[in-house]
Amino acid sequence: MARTVKRAFKFRFYPTDVQAAELARTFGCVRKVYNLALAARTAGWTLRQERISYNATSAMLTAWKKTDELAFLNEVSSVPLQQALRHLQVAFTNFFTKRARYPTFKSKRKSRRSAEYTTSAFRWRDGKLTLAKMSEPLNIVWSRSLPEGASPSTVTVSQDAAGRWFVSLLCEDVIPAAATVQTAVGVDAGLASLLALSTGEKVANPRHERADRARLVRAQRKLARKEKGSANRAKARLNVARIHARIVDRRRDHLHKLTTRLVRENQTVVIEDLSVRNMVKNHALARAISDAAWRQFRTMLEYKADWYGREVITVDRWFPSSKLCSACGALAETLPLNVRSWTCRCGTVHDRDVNAARNLLAAGLAVSACGAGVRPRRESSRVGRPAVKQENPRVTTGTPTL
Repeated sequence: MARTVKRAFKFRFYPTDVQAAELARTFGCVRKVYNLALAARTAGWTLRQERISYNATSAMLTAWKKTDELAFLNEVSSVPLQQALRHLQVAFTNFFTKRARYPTFKSKRKSRRSAEYTTSAFRWRDGKLTLAKMSEPLNIVWSRSLPEGASPSTVTVSQDAAGRWFVSLLCEDVIPAAATVQTAVGVDAGLASLLALSTGEKVANPRHERADRARLVRAQRKLARKEKGSANRAKARLNVARIHARIVDRRRDHLHKLTTRLVRENQTVVIEDLSVRNMVKNHALARAISDAAWRQFRTMLEYKADWYGREVITVDRWFPSSKLCSACGALAETLPLNVRSWTCRCGTVHDRDVNAARNLLAAGLAVSACGAGVRPRRESSRVGRPAVKQENPRVTTGTPTL
């Protein structure tokens, strides 16, 4: 059955000098309003134990515009400023529900430069998009077509650190029903191979950051030698940002193709519930783990599975997927990370990653079928364990012969 979903379509565009100046002013005003509202809400709670709502900050914005100091806020569209207050409200909601940390102030250099426009602040006519305070439509590069008859409900304009301009159009899209398949696959994430599947297939790790590391190091050294505040330093910073953008683009493209393939070919995908935030605390592996982008892979997999009516099952991170024999069920006593294959006492020779994927598949299907638990009993000895891929260390009689 086809599904109607809200979907963002992102395109690159090339603004005129006038449009770029207007958007730059808008970005600055959005950042200013966000920071002022955050400061007001923080002070209200710290000094008076008062929770300031979105409506209160909206009234503050009206008052700010009437002051001489902040009169420049009237020069840009009011809609992106109101949307900044709504985004702050969402940030506080996520904080109070313990889904995120306390909101932080937006930095001029480090924060993402963006502005969000709703339907009252842009005109969509004959496939051309014109934003408020602008007389000409944006010069958008239509790399793909929008859904037939689609009209954007929200437009987000952004500029990345490399100086590229993007516009994201939020539209309703009909996702056609995917053909029903009976296959299921277990997926074990790794570093030597990006993914190992329960079918025995291994997906190579492209290591995008490592491929461009030499170029990045040279660019960063040149940046470090430039005088702060100089035009040459700005050029060097832009060069570093372009290398980072190339790495990010290639990584995202590879993960999109990989997750789309897994969702189309399988009805059920079983993955491990890894805590990437804790794992990157291991400084010996942090760079490689970040380059693998396991969290981004999971996010893509989950929303695409939701689109196409597939199921993603997560198995507890402490489940001993690598040390458990997928043939006889025996559990190895020890299995260091440098051991990539081992032989169980039943005589089965295992590839460490493929064996883990098969165990994850079996555990995930058990949960799906009857709600069986795959969460082993926790032990106090785990406190302080190095942040590498977590596995249950309990000893049983299934010691492998290595």
